[in-house]
Amino acid sequence: QVRLMESGGGSVQSGGSLRLSCAVSGFTTGRYCMGWFRQRPGKEREGIANIDHDDHTIYAESVKGRFTISKDNAKNTVLLTMNNLQPEDNAIYYCAAHDLKSTVQICTLISTDFNDWGQGTQVTVST
Repeated sequence: QVRLMESGGGSVQSGGSLRLSCAVSGFTTGRYCMGWFRQRPGKEREGIANIDHDDHTIYAESVKGRFTISKDNAKNTVLLTMNNLQPEDNAIYYCAAHDLKSTVQICTLISTDFNDWGQGTQVTVST
């Protein structure tokens, strides 16, 4: 059973930084996609960054240049380093995962591709 648990959320002022961590357990597949999503108040959940088993990454335009996704394979964690946070980054942030079942399947930012989710962590940015 795959379990994902986010941590590291909190409150910061505009321009500040936070690092989110996602602890992963029970994930045994060799080909996988790990993603970070967020849900802003009144908005649908959106994918913001992903990383696959080969460390290829994709970012949404809204966070490109400010957020960095990375993996610590030794600690089974996926990190999201967020710099220059702005009030529009206020959201609940979720970690998600799914295996890549074939060599032609790619890692995307589409939430319906992901079948394992964490419980979410709140990020609040004040002016």
